[in-house]
Amino acid sequence: MTPEVTFVGTATTVLRIGGFTLLTDPNFLHRGQRAYLGRGLWSKRSTDPALTIPELPPLDAVVLSHLHGDHFDRVARRGLDKALPILTTPQAERKLRRWGFGAAEGLPTWRAYELHRGDETLRLTALPGQHGPGLLDRALPDVMGSLIDLEQGGQRRFRLYVTGDTLRRPQLAEIPARFPDIDAMLIHLGGTRIAGILLTLDARQGADVVELIRPRLTVPIHYDDYPVFRSPLRHFVEEARRRGFAGQVRTVSRGETVPLTP
Repeated sequence: MTPEVTFVGTATTVLRIGGFTLLTDPNFLHRGQRAYLGRGLWSKRSTDPALTIPELPPLDAVVLSHLHGDHFDRVARRGLDKALPILTTPQAERKLRRWGFGAAEGLPTWRAYELHRGDETLRLTALPGQHGPGLLDRALPDVMGSLIDLEQGGQRRFRLYVTGDTLRRPQLAEIPARFPDIDAMLIHLGGTRIAGILLTLDARQGADVVELIRPRLTVPIHYDDYPVFRSPLRHFVEEARRRGFAGQVRTVSRGETVPLTP
């Protein structure tokens, strides 16, 4: 089966990779509902998710980049199966377990977690990420990127990088050094700004990360669901065209399913 992604909205996707199905960053708030961003800050959602929790397919695990209200909301907290493995940061694991998600698994950077089915192995490795600049990052939740490898019969068949809410930072350079030949990347964009401070990749930083990682295919997500997202998708597409890699970018609409192969 060709690896594919269904875009639900924000950073929420359903990934079908081999015989495995994953949910990323579950945000199921609807238009007009507010996501809590911490430190007394809220943002009102501008869009509706393409799916509700009851409409999701059977899941093998949830991949959670960090514990912010636009990535794991009160709807997910109430509605997701408490027995589902949630692969996330150690910081988020502690809170999720207090909420009853007993299978939450906190992964330090470079630590891996495996799922097995028949002769297939799906390996998720936690990658570095940094949500905020300088000392401000300490006031924000820890964040991780994710590398998802599918192996069949001991041979790697597919490699996906999900950036999480990170900025372009020097530590990202270790990702392609350790994990070359990345087939596809889901890139969290949006250029989130709060009090004028950039907290997620905007068009220029996003293009820099594409040039650093050099995936065969880039699929942008996390770009227009909240007013704090200030860098629209078209800016990234224009930057990709200017730099000459627009042919390796595949945009996806909410509710649409697209293959993760070039």
